[in-house]
Amino acid sequence: MRVVFAACLISIPLLAAQDPSYLRDVRPILDKNCTSCHQPASKQADLDLTTYGRFQAGGTRGPAFVPGSPEQSLVLQFITAALQPSMPFGQPPLAEDDVATIRDWIKSGARDDSPSDPASSEAGPGVYRQPPVITALRFSPDGKTLAVNGNREVLLHHADGSGLIKRLPGKAERILSIAFSADGNLMIAGGGTPARFGEIQFWEPGEGKLLRTADATNDTVFGASLSPDASKVAVGCADNTVRTFETATGKELYKINTHENWVLGTTFGIDSKRLVSVGRDRAAKLIDASAGQFLENVNQMHGELAAVARHPKADEIVIGGEDRIPYIYKMDRPRNMKVGEDATLVRQLAAQDGAIFALDWSPDGTRVAVGGAAPSVNIYDADTGLLLASCTGHVAGIYAVAFSPDSLHLATGGFDGQVRLYGAKDCTLEKSFVPVPLDGGAQ
Repeated sequence: MRVVFAACLISIPLLAAQDPSYLRDVRPILDKNCTSCHQPASKQADLDLTTYGRFQAGGTRGPAFVPGSPEQSLVLQFITAALQPSMPFGQPPLAEDDVATIRDWIKSGARDDSPSDPASSEAGPGVYRQPPVITALRFSPDGKTLAVNGNREVLLHHADGSGLIKRLPGKAERILSIAFSADGNLMIAGGGTPARFGEIQFWEPGEGKLLRTADATNDTVFGASLSPDASKVAVGCADNTVRTFETATGKELYKINTHENWVLGTTFGIDSKRLVSVGRDRAAKLIDASAGQFLENVNQMHGELAAVARHPKADEIVIGGEDRIPYIYKMDRPRNMKVGEDATLVRQLAAQDGAIFALDWSPDGTRVAVGGAAPSVNIYDADTGLLLASCTGHVAGIYAVAFSPDSLHLATGGFDGQVRLYGAKDCTLEKSFVPVPLDGGAQ
């Protein structure tokens, strides 16, 4: 017993002598107390604390810390009120233990132990224990490939579900939307890691090459869409903004602040110059995508909106969400409209058996697919509103639907982690498969 006790006493100073870790000790303090004001969406004092490199670079006052010299480090001066305004601004001071942790970390050399290559070190697991929820899927324009989200990756499958082609690992924990350029040479994936960052990935899908990424806000981004001319990407954000990015560089072009709640879907007009966004504030908003300016609300407001899709050959959109009804609208209001008139409404489709989460318009423009909380996907005639077929067999919670380029097939995915391929005319089930490797092999 005395030997064991002595060993414990010896181990105590060894544990106490362990240097603080940026990843384990410092970043959680920053995330809890500081990052909400100092991140890409709100770089107060031009300071971004979301990564080690940006933290070290500092803001308008200079580098945030000097490794080995706590007394010369601005971050210590601000959090101890040696410099004003004291930080966190307008909040209680940091706990003494937190201040000591940051001081000791800087004194010990401010070592960066964050992953050197987040895109690879945080990539999706080689084998999944269970299928992930499917939140995004899309056919390539040539109809040969079906892209499906995984955990920190996009998986490219043969479009008929016959096998996995390649896996595209990335940094974002969640992929919530996928889109291809018309020529198929560019694929974008939008998502992020909740409460940490939003990310847009730009891929060359043929080679599986990540061209670039763009950060957007400190939370996941939603409803990413690619303009028909492939020059711009739009995303909805949890900070109530719509943001557009240049595909050639990943540079943010505009931030539009007209929504009053989360923005969950976007789609461009056929000329790439206009954009419609939808969100929890119930509004479908028309935006000048060339200038980043709000133009007008498209719809009469009903329930919260979660999804939007555009007619492939006309500036008409279908929107849906909380009130379970898909609405088809023209993007432009007539100039002689009267206040209170739903002048752009073309038609509304039948109410679904649950909230709407996913919409797609067939490439030939004739049909609309509707998925959501109900355990079936309904396909409607876009011109008459007639129900054509119901695709059954799902577990409730359908978050992604996509027509094939020839409009003959429909892919669906959702809560149960199964991709289902149906004949789009009569909803005959053609294939059902798990898109990720389970127990050592693709299922």
